[in-house]
Amino acid sequence: MSNRRNFLQKMGFLSASALIGNLVQPAWSRDLKEALKRSAFTDPTQLASDEEFWYYVQQSYTIAPNFINLNNGGVAPAPKSVADAMKANYDFSNQAPSYFMWRVLDSGREPLRKNLAQLAGCDAEEIALQRNATEALETVIYGIDLKAGDEVVLTKQDYPNMIGAWRQREKREGIKLVWVDLDLPSEDENYLVNKYTDAFTPKTRVVQITHLINWIGQKIPVRKIADAAKKRDILVLVDGAHSFAHFEFLIPDLHCDFFGTSLHKWLGAPIGTGLLYVRKEKIKTIWPLFGAVEKEEGDIRKFEHLGTRPFYIEEAIDKAIDFHEMIGSRRKEERLLYLKNYWMQRVKDLPGVKLLSSFKKEFSCGIGMIAVEGKEPAELDRFLIDNYRIHTVGINWENIHGVRITPNVYTSIKNLDRLVEAITAFVKT
Repeated sequence: MSNRRNFLQKMGFLSASALIGNLVQPAWSRDLKEALKRSAFTDPTQLASDEEFWYYVQQSYTIAPNFINLNNGGVAPAPKSVADAMKANYDFSNQAPSYFMWRVLDSGREPLRKNLAQLAGCDAEEIALQRNATEALETVIYGIDLKAGDEVVLTKQDYPNMIGAWRQREKREGIKLVWVDLDLPSEDENYLVNKYTDAFTPKTRVVQITHLINWIGQKIPVRKIADAAKKRDILVLVDGAHSFAHFEFLIPDLHCDFFGTSLHKWLGAPIGTGLLYVRKEKIKTIWPLFGAVEKEEGDIRKFEHLGTRPFYIEEAIDKAIDFHEMIGSRRKEERLLYLKNYWMQRVKDLPGVKLLSSFKKEFSCGIGMIAVEGKEPAELDRFLIDNYRIHTVGINWENIHGVRITPNVYTSIKNLDRLVEAITAFVKT
């Protein structure tokens, strides 16, 4: 796995040829191929600030004119190659759906499963294709056998859909939810670990850990919490909606039992794609969200019985994997961290500004949050879109109040300079 990634990072231009392998390449793809070739041996940390290189990456996307999208954490646009593949798949399957969709496109599911598993660093028999992180995680939340009085540890800063699912089990079955309230941002790993482990009791059966808190981009030390949970025989469910393909890690290295993510965020796959990881020996212990036949009890595919679904969307995930690996996961991580720190550094000393995300790589990556004293998040969010056509999202959730800003690899420094200008103007109002 490591050797494969290193090779792709150093020789990404070869992957570019495979990604857009036709006789008449558009100019943007030829330019990107050359840029990757020139930068093959440049350290990713140095390359993060090379605007010429990232300009050619930006040309791989179709960007709305006079509009700056800084809410890529919600759902991100796919590169042109991914969007084109999805459209082509649809046109192909639409000619005779019961044959071209079910018999031809669906035959690509097993190769796709292997490619996703290779990216995740796990066995292909541990990956189920899903439509988003909510579906993946709720499959596990509703699929774990629990009885009245069993305890589940989770935080008030987790995603609302997951919290809602657990609360439904609490109401229907009498399980007990044990709440952790995190004071964020934090650069104290011991604090973060202890907040979870201090909540463990002999009745704890499951701990849910959000790998990257979506509101403010706080990294949580999953591995250390998971190792502590394992000593108590506690199941570990990881919400990886914002971590997968955002920064470098392999799912098995987290020592979790279950991991769910959306692929239409940081991987850049089509909207409505996700994956579920279930550690192989745990597959037979989880009930599928949709009924599956008994013979598939220990088969990861039992989590994919969704009925007829848009195969044309699913099969374009492969192009997103190609694009991600062509750029290189380490290059991508360093660029996202650089972009977040770039705008935060330039507004941190403005009067009334409070930054709610860490600058440090150990505790953050591309997601940043800002608050302005005396102003509601919605006020800044509205000012940015009304006056500068900059799209962000205002957050009011538990003890987190601010505007979340999430650039992506197609975001330019020019875009962020405009953001800084806008925030400066807002502070003066």
